[in-house]
Formats: sequence, C-alpha cells, structure tokens
Amino acid sequence: MFKFIVPILIIVPAVEILGFLTIGSWIGALPTFLLVLATGFLGAFLAKSQAEKVWKDAAAQFSSGKIPGKSILDGICIFTGGLLLLTPGFFTDAIGLLLLLPGSRMFFRLLLLQWIRKGIEKGNIRFFGRFR
Repeated sequence: MFKFIVPILIIVPAVEILGFLTIGSWIGALPTFLLVLATGFLGAFLAKSQAEKVWKDAAAQFSSGKIPGKSILDGICIFTGGLLLLTPGFFTDAIGLLLLLPGSRMFFRLLLLQWIRKGIEKGNIRFFGRFR
C-alpha cells in the first residue's frame, strides 16, 4: 500500500498545480481562486446533506434489525468525497463530486466492496469479535 501512497502524494499535487495554472490562464487568477473556494463550500454542503441521508438510512436499517452494510460503504464514499472536495484542486474536486452523487457513488461502492472482499480472501483484512 505504501508504494502507492508516495507516488500519489507527488503526482496529485503536480496535476492540481497544472490545473490551477491552466484554468488560471483561461479565466484569470481571481475567478480561479473563487472557483476553488466555491467548490470547497459546495463540497461541505453536499457532504453534509448526503451524510444526513445515509445516517437516516442506517438508523432505519438498525431499527429493523438489519446490518447497514450499504450505508456504511456509502458513508465511507461520502467522507472521502467530502475530503476531496475540501482539498484545493480541480482533479480532486471532480473525483470528490463523483463520490458524493448517489448515482456515481454506486460504482465506487462496488469497487470498495470488491476491495474489501479481496482483502478478506487474502487474509489482509480480519474481523475480531463474535458474529451471530
């Protein structure tokens, strides 16, 4: 996992800087700055509203005696999407927005579920406790 984190920490900021320079040359520095601020505030609003909806769905599933697996995966996607939208940059904003929108979040939820299943099969993810 660490071998992927270091390149991401180098490549993503470089791509974002390139995006700032490119967009800034097209529309100017102040509109670019205001656009970055707007996406941050929009991201916070979207993340909050989507999180409230998922929280209510999870509570309803809990109260009916079901495990809220889908809601937990949605919550992970929403949290990640909110963080990406709060991070300055257009590339991270696009991915964050996709994670927050319910229609496209389904794709990421399936990828996350597949990643978890592979981790369990390989023994990289373990659960401790009693399950009934």
